[in-house]
Amino acid sequence: MASTRATQAIQIPESGELPPGPKGLPLFGVALSLRRDVLGVLTRIAREYGDIAYVPLLMQSRILVSSPEWIEDLIVRQPQKFDKGPGLKDASRRLLGEGLLTSDGELWRRQRRLAQPAFHRQRIGEYAQVMVEQATAHTCNWRDGETRDMAEEMMALTLIIAVKTLFGIEFTDEAKRVGPAVTLLMRYQLGRLRSPIKIPMHWPTPSNLRANRAYEFLDSLVYGIIEERRRRRDAGEPEGHDVLSLLMNAMDEDGSRMTPKQLRDEVMTLFIAGHETTAVTLGWLWHLLAQNPRVEQRLAEELHSVLAGRAPTPEDLPRLPYLDAVIKEVLRLYPAAYVLQRTSLEPFALAAYQFPVNTTVIMSQWIVHRDPRLFDAPDEFQPERWLDGLESRLHPYAYFPFGGGPRRCIGQIFALMEAALVAATLAQKFRFAEREGMKVVPEPLVTLRAKGGVPMTVRIRS
Repeated sequence: MASTRATQAIQIPESGELPPGPKGLPLFGVALSLRRDVLGVLTRIAREYGDIAYVPLLMQSRILVSSPEWIEDLIVRQPQKFDKGPGLKDASRRLLGEGLLTSDGELWRRQRRLAQPAFHRQRIGEYAQVMVEQATAHTCNWRDGETRDMAEEMMALTLIIAVKTLFGIEFTDEAKRVGPAVTLLMRYQLGRLRSPIKIPMHWPTPSNLRANRAYEFLDSLVYGIIEERRRRRDAGEPEGHDVLSLLMNAMDEDGSRMTPKQLRDEVMTLFIAGHETTAVTLGWLWHLLAQNPRVEQRLAEELHSVLAGRAPTPEDLPRLPYLDAVIKEVLRLYPAAYVLQRTSLEPFALAAYQFPVNTTVIMSQWIVHRDPRLFDAPDEFQPERWLDGLESRLHPYAYFPFGGGPRRCIGQIFALMEAALVAATLAQKFRFAEREGMKVVPEPLVTLRAKGGVPMTVRIRS
């Protein structure tokens, strides 16, 4: 059941003032507009009403903050005053439970302590060979001229990599079913979250029945992964160095281990998040390269110069600055995590305003990353902008595709290395072309998917 706090409206601060913002419709505010176009409506509010704006939404009004300085103030200087807020929790509770993405407070701190060793840089480096091998194997049967949905292909590939590296097992038959199941559940949960009328989930409607089948499928996969690892351990097989082994054996400072439910929630979180964000990033990468032949050619030349057709390694990545710039620019324009929400546990001050407990704040990477005050030609794909030290000159929260503060994504290093190695592996052998006139548009689900996928024609390099 959703917390009472998640459904309360913002109270008027003691000063009697709220930030400027649209009036919207009586009672509904801008809820109906947001349901149709989340990214467009939030962007217009930020541009029209400034870096702190009031967003009326039924009984769940929000504050939209778009200044890097104020975002840093909220999530770095005052993190103890906030938890994750209702949005992600409500959209993910049934699927992710109380995993790292959704938990708060002492439970989150404990789970983070137990999971952190699995994501140390040295350990992540051990996964590189698997990433490259799986990328090569996944594409070995691709043929020149055939059409592939690159969003779907990247989802399947990164899932296989995640299961192998994070859990130490292999499967391929189920891989292509996971992406559609997760997409269905994202649309289902966000549709419920954004709808003013919510049909009970236990009613046997067609959408509820489809969602339940998807939940059951994903649960069966995750419980199967855990059971397989337990079976191997009970049979006396040597423990691996994968994340699941570490989580199953991890002991907290007080000597406790994860309960079976906590283990399930963390495995499900890693199972979904461990491939979803990288897959989304790679799907957008191939789309943007196809739209920008000059960039695609320069990247191909760098890869040929440094790698000359051989498989990339982590040691090669510092010698591939243009590849790094391409990935940075993809994450700027199409950040997989396009919005953060925090809800206040106690009163807080921001700018000239005082806000009470239960105030929910929205901070959007999509808006900030496309702010013309921060980036020249902000809507254009220009990887070159990152080659002259731009990142060091920007405010830390002018570019934050992996979030920030204590809750910065634990898998950031893993995701960046995987994106670079997969991109280098594929771009040496293939280029991808989109059908003339095809329009790929973002679909803001839990992550920023491409609506309808990214169908592309495969071209093998000579």
